[in-house]
Amino acid sequence: MRHTKIFSEWMKRAAALLLCLCMALSLAACGENRKVTREIYAMDTVMTLTAYGSNADAGLDAAESVIFAMEAMLDPELPTSTVYAINHADGSSVVVSAQIARMLTTAKTVYDQSGGALDPTVYPLVKRWGFVDQKYYKPSEAEIAEDLSRLCFDQMTLTSFPSSGSYSLTIPAYGQLSFGAVAKGSAAENAIDAMRQAGVQSGIISLGGNVQTLGLKPDGSLWKVAIQDPENPDGYVGVISVGETAVVTSGPYQRNFVIKGVVYHHIINPATGHPSGSSLRSVTIVCEDGTMADCLSTAMFVLGETKALNYWRQYGGFEMILITNDDRIVLTSGLLEDFTLSPDAGKYHVVYSE
Repeated sequence: MRHTKIFSEWMKRAAALLLCLCMALSLAACGENRKVTREIYAMDTVMTLTAYGSNADAGLDAAESVIFAMEAMLDPELPTSTVYAINHADGSSVVVSAQIARMLTTAKTVYDQSGGALDPTVYPLVKRWGFVDQKYYKPSEAEIAEDLSRLCFDQMTLTSFPSSGSYSLTIPAYGQLSFGAVAKGSAAENAIDAMRQAGVQSGIISLGGNVQTLGLKPDGSLWKVAIQDPENPDGYVGVISVGETAVVTSGPYQRNFVIKGVVYHHIINPATGHPSGSSLRSVTIVCEDGTMADCLSTAMFVLGETKALNYWRQYGGFEMILITNDDRIVLTSGLLEDFTLSPDAGKYHVVYSE
């Protein structure tokens, strides 16, 4: 009887221990799947940040800090920003951070490879057309020629100081630059890095047309990123399934104005000084490097379908979705199994490019 009693007590304790262990595992699983979402406004864009797990709040705090710090550093109209200092240095050198140096280096790579389709010193033209202060205006050809003469990205000098980790930047006195085609991609990339350093293993952020993911979804599945219909802001043409990467879209539907029935958009062609006359409605870049993805989305839009596909074939390192004016969705070959056409895509049809 005594042995039976001892065995019974042992069984009770074992059962209790097993129950506690199951509860602990259950709570741990709940902690890993815990979802926290925040919405902020920065860089003239509503941004949505989502993180999963027990470190979600700390991760989002870190991501927010990065985004707001980069906004303060990159706003060309803010007198305390680094970019304002660059644009008002009258040709003198300005000390810049490693973040700015990396953005400039990435932009310069795309500038060189695309024949100048991406040029951050197009900023005077962006201002001239009214896309900075929303005082929209169609410039004269003389005004456009004047601003085109201020393009100077190929005359930029960036010097590294390894001992301090800083850089020195010099541009001609007549030049001005902006990171409008780079900032959100870089901010997304750095925000994801901040979340990772805070212990977040799964998350996704959307900064306007810039989406960047961290890891996989908590259940181990891929993220689903919708590709907006450029003619319907509430609709989408399809969905791509991705792991940890950046998905960046550029298109004229994002910012534009109309004068006498003519639509003028914010993607300025540095070769002409006019809004790009591309045959594309939008360009989506899928690339692990968020800064590069942002640069490429603008450059490929300016290049147009044929030159953009030739660029992809020559340089690679990314995948691309082009939505054309004749209702085609052109996918590069790496997206063959990742893209699903929306049931509501209607007139659009998908073609693949090798």
